[in-house]
Amino acid sequence: MTNDSAQNPSDEIELLSFRLGEEEYSLDIMSVREIRGWTRATPLPHAPDHVRGVINLRGTVLPVVDLSVRLGMPPVAGDARNVIIVVQTGAQTAGLLVDAVSDIFALPCSELQIPPELSADVARRYVSALTIVEGRMIKVLDLATVLPENSAEAA
Repeated sequence: MTNDSAQNPSDEIELLSFRLGEEEYSLDIMSVREIRGWTRATPLPHAPDHVRGVINLRGTVLPVVDLSVRLGMPPVAGDARNVIIVVQTGAQTAGLLVDAVSDIFALPCSELQIPPELSADVARRYVSALTIVEGRMIKVLDLATVLPENSAEAA
């Protein structure tokens, strides 16, 4: 997802954008399995702060990550206006609690830029790229770093 000279400039990526507070983020649409309305998660003891709990998704127990907390922002309210984006990376599936889904758009991979290095470097830990769409700066999340690393951390 970087502006790599080995990539074919005509390669495109489809992104699902969503809001967390006043910020706009996106994910590769290929990692999104579904978008669900708000469902209250059942809290689990000793779960990390960013894990809201678990929900039942057609017989599967799915951890729900409050993406705002994971990224160091105030928690998502958790009401009817919020949504859970069900994502999968490798064998891991989780729900990401966000304020609202914004848009789906395609753009050339060449328009993705590596985030600048910052002293805290927290941005680069979770954000793999930045892009500008219709004058809006959109951060592309690195899903592998956002999701809990293993089921012990998720539960």
